[in-house]
Amino acid sequence: VQLQASGGGSVQAGGSLTLSCAASGRTFSSVHMGWFRQAPGKEREFVAAISWNGAPTYYADSVKGRFAIARVNAKNTLRLQMNSLKPEDTAVYYCAAPVKDGAAPRDRRGYDYWGQGTLVTVSS
Repeated sequence: VQLQASGGGSVQAGGSLTLSCAASGRTFSSVHMGWFRQAPGKEREFVAAISWNGAPTYYADSVKGRFAIARVNAKNTLRLQMNSLKPEDTAVYYCAAPVKDGAAPRDRRGYDYWGQGTLVTVSS
């Protein structure tokens, strides 16, 4: 089982990026999936999550209104649209999924599979 995150890069403040996560090895269409991020010297934190069928969605307060999470179950793909980026959004972003549904979507301890991470750098 593998989660492959991509789409990171360097942008100026106010810019946009779209992250993608391609899953392989099993289907994740019956479980929620999420995005987390880790800035240098900080703990990994929750960013966004989405239920198995697309709703509801969950967001950290720091990204609400700027980021949008979506999934395409037919393609076993997860996305994160990031708009109005700020320097404090700079981090390595990870996609994640649990073995089975039921855990709290915001809690990283409930996730079993993790992508390798993709770096997002926002300059002021």
